[in-house]
Amino acid sequence: MLKKLKPRSEFARNVLTLITGTTIAQAIPIAISPILTRVYSPEDFGVFSLYMSVVSIVAVIATGRYELAIMLPKEDKDAANIAALSILISFIISFTTLLIVFVFNTAITDLLGNPKISNWLYFIPVTVLLTGIYQSFNYWANRQKEYKRLASSRIMQSFTTSGSNLGMGFGGFGFSGLILGNLFGQLLATVYLVRRVIFDDRKYLKLITKNEMYLLLKKYIKFPKFDLSASLLNVSAQQVSNILFNTMFSSSIAGYYYLTQRMLGLPVSIVAASILDVFKEQASKDFQSRGDAKEIYLKTFKKLFFLSLIPSILLYIFAIDIFTLVFGSSWAISGEYARVLIPMLFLRFISSPLSFMLYIGEKQELNLFGNFLFFTGTLLSFYFASTALDVVIYLSYSYSFIYLLYLIISAKIAKVF
Repeated sequence: MLKKLKPRSEFARNVLTLITGTTIAQAIPIAISPILTRVYSPEDFGVFSLYMSVVSIVAVIATGRYELAIMLPKEDKDAANIAALSILISFIISFTTLLIVFVFNTAITDLLGNPKISNWLYFIPVTVLLTGIYQSFNYWANRQKEYKRLASSRIMQSFTTSGSNLGMGFGGFGFSGLILGNLFGQLLATVYLVRRVIFDDRKYLKLITKNEMYLLLKKYIKFPKFDLSASLLNVSAQQVSNILFNTMFSSSIAGYYYLTQRMLGLPVSIVAASILDVFKEQASKDFQSRGDAKEIYLKTFKKLFFLSLIPSILLYIFAIDIFTLVFGSSWAISGEYARVLIPMLFLRFISSPLSFMLYIGEKQELNLFGNFLFFTGTLLSFYFASTALDVVIYLSYSYSFIYLLYLIISAKIAKVF
Protein backbone atom coordinates (compact mmCIF):
# COMPACT_ATOMS: atom_id res chain seq x y z
CA MET A 1 0.00 0.00 0.00
CA LEU A 2 2.79 2.41 0.94
CA LYS A 3 4.65 1.62 -2.30
CA LYS A 4 1.56 2.60 -4.31
CA LEU A 5 1.44 5.96 -2.55
CA LYS A 6 5.12 6.66 -3.24
CA PRO A 7 5.63 9.07 -6.19
CA ARG A 8 6.86 7.34 -9.32
CA SER A 9 8.80 10.12 -10.99
CA GLU A 10 12.17 11.28 -9.66
CA PHE A 11 10.99 14.90 -9.80
CA ALA A 12 8.00 14.16 -7.58
CA ARG A 13 10.09 12.14 -5.11
CA ASN A 14 12.67 14.90 -4.81
CA VAL A 15 9.98 17.54 -4.33
CA LEU A 16 8.31 15.37 -1.68
CA THR A 17 11.59 14.97 0.20
CA LEU A 18 12.23 18.70 0.30
CA ILE A 19 8.60 19.59 1.02
CA THR A 20 8.58 17.19 3.97
CA GLY A 21 11.78 18.63 5.43
CA THR A 22 10.86 22.22 4.69
CA THR A 23 7.33 21.76 6.02
CA ILE A 24 8.68 20.52 9.34
CA ALA A 25 11.25 23.34 9.38
CA GLN A 26 8.66 26.02 8.67
CA ALA A 27 5.94 24.50 10.85
CA ILE A 28 8.07 25.01 13.97
CA PRO A 29 8.29 28.85 13.82
CA ILE A 30 4.66 29.04 12.68
CA ALA A 31 3.58 26.91 15.63
CA ILE A 32 5.41 29.02 18.20
CA SER A 33 4.50 32.39 16.64
CA PRO A 34 1.37 32.80 18.82
CA ILE A 35 3.70 32.50 21.83
CA LEU A 36 6.35 34.80 20.38
CA THR A 37 3.79 37.55 19.73
CA ARG A 38 2.91 37.41 23.41
CA VAL A 39 6.47 37.47 24.80
CA TYR A 40 7.84 39.93 22.23
CA SER A 41 6.23 43.28 21.43
CA PRO A 42 5.55 44.74 17.97
CA GLU A 43 8.46 47.09 18.67
CA ASP A 44 10.77 44.11 19.31
CA PHE A 45 9.79 42.62 15.97
CA GLY A 46 10.30 46.03 14.38
CA VAL A 47 13.91 46.32 15.60
CA PHE A 48 14.57 42.71 14.59
CA SER A 49 13.17 43.40 11.11
CA LEU A 50 15.53 46.39 10.86
CA TYR A 51 18.54 44.19 11.69
CA MET A 52 17.49 41.43 9.28
CA SER A 53 16.83 43.94 6.53
CA VAL A 54 20.40 45.26 6.71
CA VAL A 55 21.76 41.70 6.89
CA SER A 56 19.69 40.61 3.88
CA ILE A 57 20.89 43.51 1.76
CA VAL A 58 24.57 43.00 2.59
CA ALA A 59 24.29 39.20 2.24
CA VAL A 60 23.33 39.60 -1.43
CA ILE A 61 26.90 40.54 -2.32
CA ALA A 62 28.46 37.98 0.07
CA THR A 63 29.28 35.47 -2.68
CA GLY A 64 29.25 37.73 -5.70
CA ARG A 65 26.25 35.58 -6.73
CA TYR A 66 28.66 32.89 -7.93
CA GLU A 67 26.78 30.26 -5.92
CA LEU A 68 24.09 30.37 -8.60
CA ALA A 69 26.64 29.15 -11.16
CA ILE A 70 27.32 25.96 -9.18
CA MET A 71 24.40 24.29 -10.95
CA LEU A 72 25.59 25.09 -14.47
CA PRO A 73 28.90 23.28 -15.30
CA LYS A 74 28.76 19.78 -16.72
CA GLU A 75 31.75 18.68 -14.66
CA ASP A 76 31.62 18.42 -10.85
CA LYS A 77 35.22 19.61 -10.74
CA ASP A 78 34.21 23.00 -12.10
CA ALA A 79 31.25 23.18 -9.75
CA ALA A 80 33.50 22.47 -6.76
CA ASN A 81 35.85 25.29 -7.78
CA ILE A 82 32.91 27.70 -8.12
CA ALA A 83 31.72 26.73 -4.64
CA ALA A 84 35.19 27.41 -3.24
CA LEU A 85 35.29 30.74 -5.08
CA SER A 86 31.96 31.87 -3.64
CA ILE A 87 33.09 30.96 -0.10
CA LEU A 88 36.37 32.87 -0.54
CA ILE A 89 34.42 35.94 -1.66
CA SER A 90 32.20 35.57 1.43
CA PHE A 91 35.20 35.89 3.73
CA ILE A 92 36.42 38.99 1.88
CA ILE A 93 33.02 40.70 1.95
CA SER A 94 32.43 39.87 5.62
CA PHE A 95 35.80 41.29 6.67
CA THR A 96 35.13 44.44 4.62
CA THR A 97 31.73 44.80 6.27
CA LEU A 98 33.31 44.55 9.71
CA LEU A 99 35.71 47.39 8.89
CA ILE A 100 32.84 49.57 7.62
CA VAL A 101 30.77 48.94 10.75
CA PHE A 102 33.74 49.68 13.00
CA VAL A 103 34.52 53.01 11.31
CA PHE A 104 30.98 54.23 10.51
CA ASN A 105 28.89 52.73 13.32
CA THR A 106 27.46 56.05 14.47
CA ALA A 107 26.64 57.24 10.96
CA ILE A 108 24.92 53.97 10.08
CA THR A 109 22.91 54.02 13.32
CA ASP A 110 21.76 57.59 12.63
CA LEU A 111 20.80 56.65 9.08
CA LEU A 112 18.70 53.72 10.30
CA GLY A 113 17.03 55.98 12.84
CA ASN A 114 17.15 53.56 15.77
CA PRO A 115 19.90 53.77 18.42
CA LYS A 116 19.02 50.27 19.70
CA ILE A 117 20.63 48.72 16.63
CA SER A 118 24.08 50.26 17.20
CA ASN A 119 25.86 47.45 19.09
CA TRP A 120 24.20 44.75 16.99
CA LEU A 121 25.71 46.11 13.80
CA TYR A 122 28.90 44.24 14.74
CA PHE A 123 27.05 40.94 14.40
CA ILE A 124 26.13 41.66 10.78
CA PRO A 125 29.52 40.50 9.31
CA VAL A 126 29.18 37.17 11.12
CA THR A 127 25.64 36.62 9.87
CA VAL A 128 26.67 37.58 6.33
CA LEU A 129 29.59 35.13 6.38
CA LEU A 130 27.40 32.27 7.58
CA THR A 131 24.84 33.11 4.90
CA GLY A 132 27.46 33.03 2.14
CA ILE A 133 28.90 29.69 3.26
CA TYR A 134 25.46 28.15 3.75
CA GLN A 135 24.23 29.22 0.32
CA SER A 136 27.35 27.86 -1.38
CA PHE A 137 27.04 24.43 0.24
CA ASN A 138 23.27 24.51 -0.28
CA TYR A 139 23.70 24.79 -4.05
CA TRP A 140 26.41 22.15 -4.02
CA ALA A 141 24.12 19.70 -2.19
CA ASN A 142 21.38 20.55 -4.65
CA ARG A 143 23.65 19.74 -7.58
CA GLN A 144 24.52 16.39 -5.99
CA LYS A 145 20.80 15.70 -5.41
CA GLU A 146 21.42 15.46 -1.68
CA TYR A 147 17.87 16.52 -0.90
CA LYS A 148 17.79 14.74 2.45
CA ARG A 149 20.86 16.73 3.45
CA LEU A 150 19.12 19.97 2.51
CA ALA A 151 15.94 19.01 4.36
CA SER A 152 17.89 18.07 7.50
CA SER A 153 19.79 21.37 7.55
CA ARG A 154 16.55 23.34 7.30
CA ILE A 155 14.94 21.42 10.16
CA MET A 156 18.04 21.89 12.29
CA GLN A 157 18.16 25.62 11.64
CA SER A 158 14.45 26.09 12.35
CA PHE A 159 14.49 24.05 15.57
CA THR A 160 17.53 25.88 16.95
CA THR A 161 16.25 29.34 16.01
CA SER A 162 12.78 28.75 17.42
CA GLY A 163 14.02 27.19 20.64
CA SER A 164 16.44 30.05 21.22
CA ASN A 165 13.77 32.65 20.48
CA LEU A 166 11.40 31.09 22.98
CA GLY A 167 13.97 30.65 25.72
CA MET A 168 15.34 34.18 25.47
CA GLY A 169 11.84 35.60 25.03
CA PHE A 170 10.75 34.20 28.39
CA GLY A 171 14.09 35.35 29.79
CA GLY A 172 13.20 38.94 28.93
CA PHE A 173 15.93 39.47 26.34
CA GLY A 174 13.66 41.60 24.13
CA PHE A 175 14.58 42.05 20.47
CA SER A 176 18.11 40.72 21.14
CA GLY A 177 16.59 37.30 21.74
CA LEU A 178 15.22 37.30 18.18
CA ILE A 179 18.60 38.33 16.73
CA LEU A 180 20.65 35.80 18.72
CA GLY A 181 18.17 33.00 18.01
CA ASN A 182 18.48 33.60 14.29
CA LEU A 183 22.29 33.63 14.56
CA PHE A 184 22.44 30.35 16.52
CA GLY A 185 20.16 28.57 14.04
CA GLN A 186 22.15 29.71 11.05
CA LEU A 187 25.45 28.72 12.68
CA LEU A 188 24.31 25.16 13.43
CA ALA A 189 22.83 24.61 9.94
CA THR A 190 26.01 25.88 8.28
CA VAL A 191 28.26 23.67 10.40
CA TYR A 192 26.07 20.67 9.52
CA LEU A 193 26.38 21.24 5.75
CA VAL A 194 30.12 21.85 5.99
CA ARG A 195 30.63 18.61 7.92
CA ARG A 196 28.56 16.61 5.41
CA VAL A 197 30.63 17.94 2.50
CA ILE A 198 33.90 17.17 4.29
CA PHE A 199 32.84 13.59 5.05
CA ASP A 200 30.79 12.72 1.93
CA ASP A 201 32.34 14.82 -0.86
CA ARG A 202 35.95 14.97 0.26
CA LYS A 203 37.26 13.80 -3.11
CA TYR A 204 36.16 17.06 -4.74
CA LEU A 205 38.20 19.18 -2.33
CA LYS A 206 41.40 17.92 -3.98
CA LEU A 207 40.22 19.27 -7.34
CA ILE A 208 40.10 22.88 -6.17
CA THR A 209 42.92 25.07 -7.50
CA LYS A 210 43.59 28.80 -7.74
CA ASN A 211 43.90 28.68 -11.52
CA GLU A 212 40.58 26.89 -11.97
CA MET A 213 38.85 29.33 -9.64
CA TYR A 214 40.25 32.27 -11.58
CA LEU A 215 39.19 30.84 -14.95
CA LEU A 216 35.67 30.16 -13.69
CA LEU A 217 35.49 33.60 -12.12
CA LYS A 218 35.94 35.06 -15.60
CA LYS A 219 33.71 32.52 -17.34
CA TYR A 220 30.71 33.27 -15.13
CA ILE A 221 31.40 36.97 -14.75
CA LYS A 222 27.80 37.70 -15.81
CA PHE A 223 26.58 36.71 -12.37
CA PRO A 224 28.35 39.50 -10.45
CA LYS A 225 28.18 41.83 -13.44
CA PHE A 226 24.42 41.67 -13.98
CA ASP A 227 22.77 39.48 -11.34
CA LEU A 228 24.53 41.10 -8.39
CA SER A 229 22.97 44.46 -9.19
CA ALA A 230 19.63 42.83 -9.97
CA SER A 231 19.56 40.84 -6.75
CA LEU A 232 20.73 43.81 -4.71
CA LEU A 233 17.87 45.84 -6.12
CA ASN A 234 15.44 42.97 -5.52
CA VAL A 235 16.39 42.39 -1.90
CA SER A 236 16.66 46.13 -1.28
CA ALA A 237 13.16 46.57 -2.67
CA GLN A 238 11.85 43.96 -0.25
CA GLN A 239 13.89 44.97 2.78
CA VAL A 240 13.92 48.74 2.39
CA SER A 241 10.23 48.68 3.24
CA ASN A 242 11.07 47.39 6.74
CA ILE A 243 13.68 50.13 7.09
CA LEU A 244 11.32 52.86 5.87
CA PHE A 245 8.46 51.66 8.07
CA ASN A 246 10.88 52.06 10.99
CA THR A 247 12.12 55.51 10.00
CA MET A 248 8.94 57.06 8.49
CA PHE A 249 6.35 55.59 10.86
CA SER A 250 7.46 53.60 13.94
CA SER A 251 9.09 50.36 15.09
CA SER A 252 5.62 49.05 16.01
CA ILE A 253 4.28 49.60 12.48
CA ALA A 254 7.40 47.90 11.14
CA GLY A 255 6.69 45.02 13.53
CA TYR A 256 3.14 44.63 12.24
CA TYR A 257 4.34 44.54 8.65
CA TYR A 258 7.18 42.15 9.49
CA LEU A 259 4.80 39.66 11.15
CA THR A 260 2.59 39.77 8.07
CA GLN A 261 5.52 39.00 5.81
CA ARG A 262 6.78 36.29 8.16
CA MET A 263 3.47 34.46 8.52
CA LEU A 264 2.52 34.62 4.86
CA GLY A 265 6.04 34.15 3.53
CA LEU A 266 6.83 31.00 5.52
CA PRO A 267 3.92 28.87 4.23
CA VAL A 268 4.59 30.11 0.70
CA SER A 269 8.24 29.06 0.91
CA ILE A 270 7.35 25.59 2.18
CA VAL A 271 6.32 24.49 -1.29
CA ALA A 272 7.81 27.14 -3.58
CA ALA A 273 11.39 26.85 -2.29
CA SER A 274 11.27 23.06 -2.42
CA ILE A 275 9.92 23.01 -5.96
CA LEU A 276 12.56 25.58 -6.96
CA ASP A 277 15.38 23.35 -5.71
CA VAL A 278 14.17 20.51 -7.94
CA PHE A 279 12.98 22.67 -10.84
CA LYS A 280 16.32 24.41 -11.33
CA GLU A 281 18.19 21.10 -11.42
CA GLN A 282 15.84 19.52 -13.98
CA ALA A 283 15.35 22.69 -16.02
CA SER A 284 19.12 23.24 -16.22
CA LYS A 285 19.64 19.74 -17.60
CA ASP A 286 16.78 20.01 -20.11
CA PHE A 287 17.96 23.40 -21.32
CA GLN A 288 21.54 22.16 -21.79
CA SER A 289 20.54 18.97 -23.60
CA ARG A 290 17.48 20.08 -25.60
CA GLY A 291 17.70 23.84 -25.73
CA ASP A 292 14.37 24.33 -23.97
CA ALA A 293 12.62 23.59 -20.65
CA LYS A 294 9.02 23.75 -21.85
CA GLU A 295 7.86 20.45 -20.37
CA ILE A 296 9.16 20.96 -16.83
CA TYR A 297 8.10 24.62 -16.91
CA LEU A 298 4.47 23.87 -17.70
CA LYS A 299 4.39 20.97 -15.25
CA THR A 300 5.73 23.17 -12.45
CA PHE A 301 3.41 26.06 -13.34
CA LYS A 302 0.33 23.86 -12.99
CA LYS A 303 1.49 22.49 -9.64
CA LEU A 304 2.14 25.95 -8.26
CA PHE A 305 -1.14 27.42 -9.54
CA PHE A 306 -3.45 24.78 -8.10
CA LEU A 307 -1.51 24.46 -4.84
CA SER A 308 -1.93 28.17 -4.11
CA LEU A 309 -5.42 28.96 -5.44
CA ILE A 310 -7.70 27.77 -2.61
CA PRO A 311 -5.43 28.84 0.29
CA SER A 312 -5.16 32.32 -1.25
CA ILE A 313 -8.95 32.68 -1.51
CA LEU A 314 -9.50 31.54 2.07
CA LEU A 315 -6.80 33.82 3.45
CA TYR A 316 -8.20 36.79 1.54
CA ILE A 317 -11.56 36.29 3.22
CA PHE A 318 -10.49 35.41 6.76
CA ALA A 319 -7.04 37.03 7.18
CA ILE A 320 -8.04 39.62 9.80
CA ASP A 321 -10.00 37.10 11.89
CA ILE A 322 -7.15 34.57 11.75
CA PHE A 323 -4.46 37.04 12.84
CA THR A 324 -6.63 38.37 15.67
CA LEU A 325 -7.50 34.90 16.95
CA VAL A 326 -4.01 33.39 16.66
CA PHE A 327 -1.72 36.27 17.62
CA GLY A 328 -3.98 38.38 19.81
CA SER A 329 -6.16 41.42 19.28
CA SER A 330 -3.15 43.74 19.31
CA TRP A 331 -2.00 42.20 16.01
CA ALA A 332 -5.21 42.85 14.01
CA ILE A 333 -3.36 45.42 11.90
CA SER A 334 -1.11 42.62 10.59
CA GLY A 335 -4.21 40.76 9.44
CA GLU A 336 -5.37 43.83 7.55
CA TYR A 337 -2.00 44.07 5.83
CA ALA A 338 -2.15 40.35 5.00
CA ARG A 339 -5.49 40.66 3.25
CA VAL A 340 -4.13 43.41 1.02
CA LEU A 341 -1.00 41.43 0.11
CA ILE A 342 -2.69 38.10 -0.78
CA PRO A 343 -2.98 38.73 -4.59
CA MET A 344 0.67 39.72 -4.78
CA LEU A 345 1.78 36.68 -2.76
CA PHE A 346 -0.26 34.40 -5.01
CA LEU A 347 1.63 35.63 -8.07
CA ARG A 348 4.97 35.55 -6.26
CA PHE A 349 4.41 31.95 -5.24
CA ILE A 350 4.01 30.97 -8.90
CA SER A 351 6.63 33.19 -10.51
CA SER A 352 9.51 32.91 -8.05
CA PRO A 353 10.55 29.30 -8.84
CA LEU A 354 9.88 29.67 -12.57
CA SER A 355 11.88 32.90 -12.79
CA PHE A 356 15.05 30.85 -12.32
CA MET A 357 14.82 30.43 -16.11
CA LEU A 358 16.47 33.86 -16.35
CA TYR A 359 19.58 32.38 -14.71
CA ILE A 360 19.48 29.21 -16.80
CA GLY A 361 19.10 31.25 -19.98
CA GLU A 362 21.81 33.67 -18.73
CA LYS A 363 19.47 36.63 -19.16
CA GLN A 364 20.68 38.44 -16.08
CA GLU A 365 20.26 41.80 -17.77
CA LEU A 366 16.48 41.26 -17.89
CA ASN A 367 16.48 40.36 -14.22
CA LEU A 368 18.38 43.57 -13.51
CA PHE A 369 15.66 45.61 -15.19
CA GLY A 370 12.90 43.70 -13.40
CA ASN A 371 14.46 44.33 -10.01
CA PHE A 372 14.90 47.98 -10.85
CA LEU A 373 11.13 48.04 -11.25
CA PHE A 374 10.71 46.39 -7.83
CA PHE A 375 12.96 48.94 -6.15
CA THR A 376 11.34 51.88 -7.91
CA GLY A 377 7.87 50.58 -7.06
CA THR A 378 8.79 50.34 -3.40
CA LEU A 379 10.14 53.88 -3.18
CA LEU A 380 7.16 55.31 -5.06
CA SER A 381 4.76 53.44 -2.76
CA PHE A 382 6.23 55.23 0.26
CA TYR A 383 6.46 58.55 -1.56
CA PHE A 384 2.81 58.75 -2.62
CA ALA A 385 1.23 57.08 0.42
CA SER A 386 -0.10 59.10 3.34
CA THR A 387 -0.66 56.16 5.70
CA ALA A 388 1.02 52.82 6.36
CA LEU A 389 -1.98 50.97 4.91
CA ASP A 390 -1.72 53.00 1.71
CA VAL A 391 1.91 51.91 1.41
CA VAL A 392 0.92 48.25 1.68
CA ILE A 393 -1.79 48.67 -0.96
CA TYR A 394 0.58 50.34 -3.41
CA LEU A 395 3.22 47.67 -2.79
CA SER A 396 0.70 44.92 -3.56
CA TYR A 397 -0.40 46.53 -6.84
CA SER A 398 3.09 47.29 -8.14
CA TYR A 399 4.59 43.93 -7.17
CA SER A 400 1.71 41.99 -8.72
CA PHE A 401 2.28 43.65 -12.07
CA ILE A 402 6.01 42.93 -11.99
CA TYR A 403 5.53 39.24 -11.08
CA LEU A 404 3.25 38.87 -14.09
CA LEU A 405 6.03 40.26 -16.28
CA TYR A 406 8.46 37.73 -14.81
CA LEU A 407 6.10 34.87 -15.65
CA ILE A 408 5.82 35.96 -19.28
CA ILE A 409 9.58 36.46 -19.71
CA SER A 410 10.57 33.19 -18.03
CA ALA A 411 8.04 31.26 -20.13
CA LYS A 412 9.53 32.77 -23.28
CA ILE A 413 13.05 31.74 -22.24
CA ALA A 414 11.82 28.19 -21.56
CA LYS A 415 10.31 28.31 -25.10
CA VAL A 416 6.79 27.66 -23.88
CA PHE A 417 5.32 29.92 -26.57
